[in-house]
Amino acid sequence: MNASTHDAPGSRDAVVLLDIDGTLVDSTYLHALAWQRAFHREGVDLPFRDIHRTVGMGGDKLVGAVGGEDVEERLGDAIRDAWAEEFDTLSGEVRALPGAVDLVRDLAARGLGPALASSGEKKFAEEAVAVLGVADDIAVLTTNDDAQESKPEPDLVMATLAKVPADRAVLVGDTPYDVKSAAKAGIGCVAVRSGGYSDAELDGALAIVDQPGDLVGFDWDSVLRPTSS
Repeated sequence: MNASTHDAPGSRDAVVLLDIDGTLVDSTYLHALAWQRAFHREGVDLPFRDIHRTVGMGGDKLVGAVGGEDVEERLGDAIRDAWAEEFDTLSGEVRALPGAVDLVRDLAARGLGPALASSGEKKFAEEAVAVLGVADDIAVLTTNDDAQESKPEPDLVMATLAKVPADRAVLVGDTPYDVKSAAKAGIGCVAVRSGGYSDAELDGALAIVDQPGDLVGFDWDSVLRPTSS
């Protein structure tokens, strides 16, 4: 099965959308390292902490957010290309977060999708699905190819809901950009701390837990919100 095109037919009562990096797989700090190396290759040295705090938004926004608009204008595309090369060398180290596989399969068994929605590159998202071994358990996989604007804009959430229509939905993510993206799309977000953000930074989340496994058996009715689909 090609997860990126496995669209669920018809409308369902509810669906849970899952971010991937930092939510299902332990890749946040690998992404930050790849970005730091990419900036360095173009002569821009930035503190690791500053880069980490932008991981979770799309690469189209990250360069300018952490490096400034001048860096984006002069070097944005080169840095993004360098990031892809650097992360490719690190992607073999990506591992599932505790309970991630159980969460995906629990949601599938309960008829709640799930739908995977990542602002990342399609190649790396598909590799993460392979690491998890859940290609046959998900309703759909959407990536930056499916949205004009990346998180924190709502485009990816809306594109995912268009592929898996449901009366109610919620997003599970690990960054403030997930929380904001869900809010802009008119639904809520349940946050996990596994991406390295503090509870204060995840303000606005409907619930916060340590890791994906903590959401197995979760009361989703308490956080699902009506959609416009």
